[in-house]
Amino acid sequence: MSRPVPTIARGIARVTESALGPYQSAVIRIGFAATWLLFLLREYPHRQEMYGPDGPWSWDLARQLVASNHAFTVLMWSDSRMWFETVYLLAVLSSALLLVGWRTRAVSVLFMIGVLSLQNRSVFMGDGGDNVLHLMAIYLVFTRCAQMWSLDARRDRLVHEARARGELTRPDRAGPVLWAGLGTVLAVATGAGGIDGGVLGGWLTVLWGLWAVQALWWAAGRLARTREPRVLLDVIGNVVHNAALMIIMAEACLIYATAGWYKIQGSRWQDGTAVYYPLHLESFSPWPALSDLLSAHGTIVMLVTYGTVVVQVAFPFTLFNRRVKNVLLAAMMTEHAVIAVVLGLPFFSLAMIAADAVFLPTSFLLRLGGRAARVREWLFSGRRRAVQALREPEPDVSEEAGHTHVGFTA
Repeated sequence: MSRPVPTIARGIARVTESALGPYQSAVIRIGFAATWLLFLLREYPHRQEMYGPDGPWSWDLARQLVASNHAFTVLMWSDSRMWFETVYLLAVLSSALLLVGWRTRAVSVLFMIGVLSLQNRSVFMGDGGDNVLHLMAIYLVFTRCAQMWSLDARRDRLVHEARARGELTRPDRAGPVLWAGLGTVLAVATGAGGIDGGVLGGWLTVLWGLWAVQALWWAAGRLARTREPRVLLDVIGNVVHNAALMIIMAEACLIYATAGWYKIQGSRWQDGTAVYYPLHLESFSPWPALSDLLSAHGTIVMLVTYGTVVVQVAFPFTLFNRRVKNVLLAAMMTEHAVIAVVLGLPFFSLAMIAADAVFLPTSFLLRLGGRAARVREWLFSGRRRAVQALREPEPDVSEEAGHTHVGFTA
């Protein structure tokens, strides 16, 4: 008679054998990449004033602050306008590539570099959403967030299907070329700043370590004679991914718990009038008529004020009850959507919704992915039909001997 497997052993096996939350990690990858990409595109006309040489926070002031707090930003490598434009465009490109999941391991690092470089260049330009994005960009590097809904997953699936059919597959060339190019850039930056800090500061070991891990992962999959090295790296990758996903969940809970408990201490939140005041601030009233309509009803203001505090304080404690958690999760996402419209904070709301998505149930995400796939299939099938209609020959109508002859042009 076999002995039952202990609970601890099952837990260890679950953490090491698979990367948990593949759909949730894919959603937060898409969410944060889309948030940063849309922000960069919207602020593109104002980029010079926000993060570039024309901003009120000059390059010299930023250099002095970075020297004191040791924040990482590649914009301190040069004060030229060309270098700033290059970094900004690379930030846009890395966001788009992370959104679609192309070479996610390398692109997630470039995405993190873009976020940190721009935000640490002008520290007074951010808000709560920027702080969340700042942290999540770092955490995403350590997740296997391209297992679902990515070009990487599609490429791996096609290769696996081809090998299952006994077909020969072409070796991957884009990956090694990208790795060599990034290593060259990193070597040049290291040489310019020196090993003891300099240009890269405390991030030198992190960046070189990530670069070396990429080489080790490729070598274990292509050059190793046995599967043991790759299996070991998979186990380590799963553990790191699961730990990073847990940190993301803990960070989201900490954000809501801290915000809720600080609100409780405020007199305006205690008397139920706190929501009334931002509705009458010009900076947060993109739709004055809508703000006046909401603030004119004291009951609505009181319910929203108390409801916000209750949801934020209670949410971390509801993670042990799936149904209650899902109800509060829907309430928080709805609240952020309302904030985006009423208070004119779309990117703050998008960042918080992306952080909340880590708690979405897998069944809901599967249904959402199925609907998105059907919409995509419908769009592409419509496009194929249109192309096919353009390629079809046009009918040639002619009358011969009083009869209509329908043929086709050559």
